[in-house]
Amino acid sequence: MAPAFSAHVPALRRGALRVRWVTAALFSSGILAGNKPVLVRDFVRSALYDPNHGYFSKLAGPVGVLDASIRFNQLEGRSAYIQHLDKLYKKHDIAWFTPVELFKPWYAYAIAASILRTANLSVPLKIYEIGGGSGTCAKCILDYMMLNAPPKVYNDMKYISVEISSSLAEKQLETVGEVQSHLSKFTVEHRDAINRPGWGRKDPLPCWVLMLEVLDNLPHDLVYSPDQVSPWMEVWIEKVNESSQASEVYKPLQDPLISRCVDIIGMNEDKASVSEKLAFAAKGVLSKVFPKPRRAWLPTGCLKLMDTLHQALPSMSLIASDFSYLPDVSIPGDRAPLVSSKKDGKTSDHRNYLDAQGDADIFFPTDFWLLEQIDHNCSGFSKEQKNPGAFKPVKKRRTIILDTAAFMEEFGLPLKTRTKDGYNPLLDDFKNTKFYLSVPTHNVPTHNRK
Repeated sequence: MAPAFSAHVPALRRGALRVRWVTAALFSSGILAGNKPVLVRDFVRSALYDPNHGYFSKLAGPVGVLDASIRFNQLEGRSAYIQHLDKLYKKHDIAWFTPVELFKPWYAYAIAASILRTANLSVPLKIYEIGGGSGTCAKCILDYMMLNAPPKVYNDMKYISVEISSSLAEKQLETVGEVQSHLSKFTVEHRDAINRPGWGRKDPLPCWVLMLEVLDNLPHDLVYSPDQVSPWMEVWIEKVNESSQASEVYKPLQDPLISRCVDIIGMNEDKASVSEKLAFAAKGVLSKVFPKPRRAWLPTGCLKLMDTLHQALPSMSLIASDFSYLPDVSIPGDRAPLVSSKKDGKTSDHRNYLDAQGDADIFFPTDFWLLEQIDHNCSGFSKEQKNPGAFKPVKKRRTIILDTAAFMEEFGLPLKTRTKDGYNPLLDDFKNTKFYLSVPTHNVPTHNRK
């Protein structure tokens, strides 16, 4: 259902703007409990991951597992591939297949090849995977290392899956256990990767962290401005009187995580140049005549996760892949999510994010430029020169953003996912996905080392 604003003009109340949304019974469904307002990120987290009511907890198998690899070279072309995919979805009756599943083992093999090409093999190889789904990526990477890496690398390596879903954690052990020798190298830690205590003491040794289609399901916050020039306000969700409906409440920025994300993006006007201030003044005149509300979704879950990873694993190398944009998003705001549910084999999209009651996926596009800025910020790099005349700040990470096709052509075997007529779904159909690679900068000048 589309959000409908109440007819009356919202009034200031205890420093906050209140706007009511016509929405479902969030409080009676268990997604929101109690009478205290919650930030949007807490709502998203509950809707997706609550042990009793969350989307990934309620559904035993939202992520599909193929019985066997697709033999692309036996398919005639795109039409044959689409028909085959349609049969698979109907057969398994699941929400989606991940790329690592659709293109197994080749998708994971490319990731393994990129690790093997650049890893420091003088120390035992350690790989962390966050949100490992059904375990297909883990098994395929272990397969690749067993078949292609020096025996000592495979024999000494450790692969740790950090999985928030108990059902998926069990499935991963089952999948990896199909090869007996993998089990001594593979462990699953059932916990939330965002929480710092779960990582234990800081590990200074090199390691790899994989996040495949993880960023799109991390909690996000929402900020709002009634026009083009008014300050941004953070969005909270609260119970409407004694009913089970919810309303949005807008408060001045005060949450540290939201404020930090706003600063990283550069959404504040305080540090604007002269030309930007002139443009801002023009906007001010325009906003009085034609006020246009603004909304922006902030990847605060990503920011918190990257903070945790840099604190726990300061020498990590990171590989992340995700959707850089999503089509047909009707929810308003920059970086807005797609909220989708499936019933009786049919997928439907929602126009209000508050409609998600544990039966809908909430997934966000990844702004890879912003991910890069967050990565640098969490590593301790600051663009601002604190002391005049001091050495220019040096970045602690080397990063690159690649289209999925470019990554696969560099590290993979594209011929393995090509059909008879030359059509390649991995290269041709995933143009809205990218890879992000980030490794430590080893040649940091001594004056910048602590």
